[in-house]
Amino acid sequence: MALSETVKESMREAESHLRNALSFAARTERPNIVAHIAKLIAGIDNIITADELIDKLEDRTSGSSDMFGPFYRSDDDLPCMDDE
Repeated sequence: MALSETVKESMREAESHLRNALSFAARTERPNIVAHIAKLIAGIDNIITADELIDKLEDRTSGSSDMFGPFYRSDDDLPCMDDE
């Protein structure tokens, strides 16, 4: 199930506020604080990106390689170990 647009919008808004905090923290706070804020921003972005990727994987048609390359070929296309 995909993240709702409301949740994505709220997460992007939180990311925006954290970016603002990061810009101020970079000038005045200890590096440890700056690193933690940056990890929070990366975490939010990773959640949204991973959700979009999972949606693409779930929505693909059976046996299609589409944009994922050879990772999703049907089992019939794979070489059989008995053929050797």
